Amino acid sequence: MTQTFPGASPRRGVLSIDEGTTGTRAGVVLDSGAAHEVSYRAIGVSHPDDLSVEQDPMEIWTATVEVASRAVGRARAEGIEITAVALSTQRATAMLWDRVTGLPLLPAVVWQDRRYAHELTAYEAEWDAVLLARQGRPVGARSPFLWAARQIAEHSEVAAAYRQDRLLFGTVDTWLIWRLTGGAAYATTPTNAASTGGYLLERHAWDEEWISHLGFPLDLLPELRSDDAGFGTTDPAVLGIAVPLAAAMGDQHAALVALGGLAAGQGMCVYGTGAFVDAATGTTPALPRPDISGVLAQPGRRQGDISHYSLEAYTSTVGSALRWLCDDLGLFASPRELGEEAGRSPARPGRTPRFLPALAGVRTPVWHPEATGVLTGLTLATTRADLARAVLDGIAHSVCDLIDGVADTMGTPFTRLRVGGGVSGSDPLMRTQADLAGVPLERVSDSATASLRGTAYLAGVARGLWPSLEEVVEAQPHGRIFEPEITTAERVEQRAAWRDVLIAHLDDPALLSSHPAPQPPTPR
Repeated sequence: MTQTFPGASPRRGVLSIDEGTTGTRAGVVLDSGAAHEVSYRAIGVSHPDDLSVEQDPMEIWTATVEVASRAVGRARAEGIEITAVALSTQRATAMLWDRVTGLPLLPAVVWQDRRYAHELTAYEAEWDAVLLARQGRPVGARSPFLWAARQIAEHSEVAAAYRQDRLLFGTVDTWLIWRLTGGAAYATTPTNAASTGGYLLERHAWDEEWISHLGFPLDLLPELRSDDAGFGTTDPAVLGIAVPLAAAMGDQHAALVALGGLAAGQGMCVYGTGAFVDAATGTTPALPRPDISGVLAQPGRRQGDISHYSLEAYTSTVGSALRWLCDDLGLFASPRELGEEAGRSPARPGRTPRFLPALAGVRTPVWHPEATGVLTGLTLATTRADLARAVLDGIAHSVCDLIDGVADTMGTPFTRLRVGGGVSGSDPLMRTQADLAGVPLERVSDSATASLRGTAYLAGVARGLWPSLEEVVEAQPHGRIFEPEITTAERVEQRAAWRDVLIAHLDDPALLSSHPAPQPPTPR
């Protein structure tokens, strides 16, 4: 078994593919745990109408083959042995294809699609409590199963393929697993299945009652396997190698692994277009609370026959808010300039403006999809630096709502919180975030490859490349630590002022009874 330390000889590695919503990347994760020369190709996303979001399954496939083939070629040129393939993917994007021709029958419906959102609300009263208890998530605003059932009913070619036993259905992982193995494996994993709204958390099984209720034929369900169970051997005609396809995970779950979210209380926050906060909760799921919106329970990973659970919360406007202010409105030349300006604004409690970055609704601590952004507290003394500070403070408070929501749902504070993503490069934002969260934040150095590395680590442990996830994760370089610099009393005061902003703008009585975040002990 290869010992893993930074700088280990790059003799063996895992070819890892990370298929995201807007692009696909691939590279070999070496036995040191580092990603080697990652290739990337953008893929398109179309919006046929205000509610629909679609992609071309064949573009997803060709992009995957292109970047993976580049990685294989580089490995050959440098004498690196590829011992396995690992796959992480965007979640809940679904498609239908013909098992005989191998071709998609329709565009894929992307996880952001909301064409059935209004129809699904009709099920909430009867089903939300049921699904929260057994799936860890409510009915929600999208359902790949309802979409697929409608396509079978409305498209004659899809109905004919189903009658002739030629129709296959799956999320992106199922589609790529099927093609990478030459059609030998038709399967999915818990970290992808859960996002469809059809996975029973504690039984590792499909929720057949709910799926049938949506009209989806149960005989189309892919086989459920553990994330590291293996999916056979890659077809040599595809990438020129025949090696085990050893692991597949949803992308955020894979990132949680790579960023060290392995034991209960360890978590991550990834700042990109939006922000995801995830925390491991151990081998018993921490189920959502009715008074905290937007926090979902899910399998963090299923390793062997053991499920390790996690919680997740999400806000959609972080990097997108900065792009809107800088690119669309032109108020600042770049997010970097905005951060520099924010650093020039002196702390003036009670007098600074407030920015609520609800440009695409609010999910946590209460669900308000129709909410809009607001800038308040302006006076003739307000400066450009004050505006910049308000923007960063608003983003930090919104993310802190996620952190507090996840911690409250866990019933315990984070023991460690690692952060990454492009927006985390702002030192002023990270200092503010640490103050408001009340815990140290470790900014990792290579968060862009976290999903790619996390699935590779799972595959490598399963194939004997590393002794354990803990060993390979902790062998990676540590990042910069941002310590809280304000007192607990100051934090409570600032968070209360933020809650007042939410109450005034959202006019939701539920905010008045929301629980304050528990006071954190010294993190380990």
